[in-house]
Amino acid sequence: MLLNIIYLIAGLAFILYGANLLTDGSAAIARRLGISDLVVGLTVVAFGTSAPELVISLVSAINGSSAMAVGNIVGSNIFNVLMIIGITALVLPIKIEKGIMINEIPLVILSSLVLLVMGCAPLLDGTPDRILTRVDGIILLLFFAIFMRYTFSQAHNGSPADPAAEDAASRPAMSMTKSVIYVVGGLAGLIIGGDRFVAGASAVASAMGVSDAVIGLTIVAVGTSLPELATSVTAAIKGQTGIALGNVIGSNIFNIFMVLGLTSTIRPLAFGGITMTDLLVMTGAALLFWFFGWKFKQRTITRWEGGIMVAAYVAYTIWLIVNV
Repeated sequence: MLLNIIYLIAGLAFILYGANLLTDGSAAIARRLGISDLVVGLTVVAFGTSAPELVISLVSAINGSSAMAVGNIVGSNIFNVLMIIGITALVLPIKIEKGIMINEIPLVILSSLVLLVMGCAPLLDGTPDRILTRVDGIILLLFFAIFMRYTFSQAHNGSPADPAAEDAASRPAMSMTKSVIYVVGGLAGLIIGGDRFVAGASAVASAMGVSDAVIGLTIVAVGTSLPELATSVTAAIKGQTGIALGNVIGSNIFNIFMVLGLTSTIRPLAFGGITMTDLLVMTGAALLFWFFGWKFKQRTITRWEGGIMVAAYVAYTIWLIVNV
């Protein structure tokens, strides 16, 4: 048991350090190409902070723990919206540009709805099993390709410069050689850490008599979302709300369209213990994100709204524990 806990902690440390290196190196390369903070957040930073979910979901699926692979993504997306946006808003109210409210956040809602519909197969067509098939995976990857096409068209069209972006651009850039070393080193850390983390988490779950689905929704999801939390809070404190928002929005879209799409294309994934309630909470969190940003104060998520988000996540976690 002790060795498995050490594997879990060491794996998570490798994952977080690797994600940090990958994000820093990738962001430096992107900024050398003159890409805006929002687009960096939606693509490079989102990919870097979603890399733990990708590695763990792939390793889990290959090892036959498909419920952990799906639970990791569903739990991470719930944590990203309710806890990361919530905590970030508690630190500093988040001002959201109108374009993000109209274009990007609805994509988060769309990705959640797509996964919800795929998880409703028994209700919709009477099939006995809830599985993400290879066809579902290809559909998710097509959605991801559309999202990337849209994002790069935004980068090509350009966006109004903001003081934070100009300040970032004016700082000395990391050399290209160092950036590449960071990217390669980060990927190596993710691969090593992902393998050890999944091995440790699966063994701990078995020893405690807890299902892979619950472990994926809680311990694994929170662990793999720590890079997003650190990145968003740090960016918000520095006034770089484009990166803070783009990181969460991009990560949630990456998680469903790219991570689950790629993983289920390689190997079909059974939802297992991931219930309709979990999928509905994920979709509801995305809708709450949009609702708070749009309705109460001029496109700003206030501290008390952030507090409601955090409280909602705590309530959901308690519900999970009670229903184990």
